[in-house]
Amino acid sequence: QVQLVESGGDLVPPGGSLRLSCTISGFALDDYTIGWFRQAPGKEREGVSCISASDSSTYYADSVKGRFTISRDNAKNTVYLQMSSLKPEDTAVYYCAVGRDSLAAAWSRGVRGFRFWGQGTQVTVSS
Repeated sequence: QVQLVESGGDLVPPGGSLRLSCTISGFALDDYTIGWFRQAPGKEREGVSCISASDSSTYYADSVKGRFTISRDNAKNTVYLQMSSLKPEDTAVYYCAVGRDSLAAAWSRGVRGFRFWGQGTQVTVSS
């Protein structure tokens, strides 16, 4: 049974940092592209970052470049999203997802490029 469990969401002040984790069970992580998405109230789910199965190549949304870092630990079947210099507009529910497409294909397809999803973790950036 495939299962993705996100954790690490919290309330942080602007300029703060958080590290989100996504622990995946049910398959070997090194065969899949992993993505982080977010959805703010009233908005569509958007891609934040994704990382390839093979060489850990990455993509980032322009809005988070230089502030967020995605990484993976295949031995622990866990993917991380390190977020720094957080802004109020980063407030959203953050989801991890996995797919079998290549990195470029999955990123270009957005939510349709990922098959399995976690339940999400809330990140709130506010003073």
